[in-house]
Amino acid sequence: MGACALLGDANISSGLESNATDVTAFSMPGWQLALWATAYLALVLVAVTGNATVIWIILAHQRMRTVTNYFIVNLALADLCMATFNATFNFVYASHNIWYFGRVFCYFQNLFPITVTFVSIYSMTAIAADRYMAIVHPFQPRLSAPSTKAVIAGIWLVALALAFPQCFYSTITVDQGATKCVVAWPEDSRDKSLLQYHLVVIALIYLLPLLVMFIAYSIIGLTLWRRAVPRHQVHGANLRHLQAKKKFVKTMVLVVVTFAICWLPYHLYFILGNFREDIYCHKFIQQVYLALFWLAMSSTMYNPIIYCSLNHRFRSGFRLAFRCCPWVTPTEEDKLELTPTPSLSMRVKRCHTKEILLMAGDVAPSEVPRGKAGGPQEGKPAEL
Repeated sequence: MGACALLGDANISSGLESNATDVTAFSMPGWQLALWATAYLALVLVAVTGNATVIWIILAHQRMRTVTNYFIVNLALADLCMATFNATFNFVYASHNIWYFGRVFCYFQNLFPITVTFVSIYSMTAIAADRYMAIVHPFQPRLSAPSTKAVIAGIWLVALALAFPQCFYSTITVDQGATKCVVAWPEDSRDKSLLQYHLVVIALIYLLPLLVMFIAYSIIGLTLWRRAVPRHQVHGANLRHLQAKKKFVKTMVLVVVTFAICWLPYHLYFILGNFREDIYCHKFIQQVYLALFWLAMSSTMYNPIIYCSLNHRFRSGFRLAFRCCPWVTPTEEDKLELTPTPSLSMRVKRCHTKEILLMAGDVAPSEVPRGKAGGPQEGKPAEL
């Protein structure tokens, strides 16, 4: 970067920067530093608590262990790691512009942030693909448990490969007595290599997956909202099944849109910095950077809030997880929500039988036809 770069390369949150700087420290009033520290601490606490609870809800309850929810566990794990390692340590680095954490952690911080960012967004992409197959092509084979684990492992391996160049060129330097964690690209093609790598990373961990998800959810939305339920089933299980799918799609679209909004200003900041290095010469850029970095990192804490707000099973899970709090009172219904139930076909059959009884009125139970499930199943129910 340029000779007066302040924060152009101080961050290592997504590997889009090289951490080289010519200013040894930033002068920030104590009250200002305390405000930023409070904001980042609140972010980390909410993100870690929320995502850890999501992981517990899914893994500790058999009913929640579905293909889609395993990808949600992967997403929650990536967000938890992002908040724990990147938001915390990078805030300290950006606040003082001095690297306190040693050479090994310098390598780690230039490898791990790109990795977990990639895992986060491609877990969302995998969820979109799974929902696309379940809703648009309901009779096609679905992912099995081993296949789901293989996809998750593949996401992590590709993410590590993408982040490896940043880690490979990481090193520790001392600039005017201050220790720096630097990504030292080869001098002969440094500017060109840096720009190309930044653009490739942004394309792979932001633009491409968002485009894929936009197309997938657009097709899913058109398919669901055009799907009609037969009039005689308008109050039956098939209608509830369709409504559950719609609510799940709305939930995941909100998750994706939140991620896109949180990260867009951050990516634009570094793209601009590659073309206009003089923006890092302004004193106010430290505050701009800390604000944009907080916004990007805040994407890690919104998903649990969205799940809890829009999904009754996760809401029940959160009540059970925080039942020790005096203001939280779980009910028996909350426990039943996470308790394994009979198969979908049995539930549909029972619901259909109840509907016939209600319509027949005085028909004896023995006269009710058995074994009619009220129409063909349209794939699996929404799994969130």
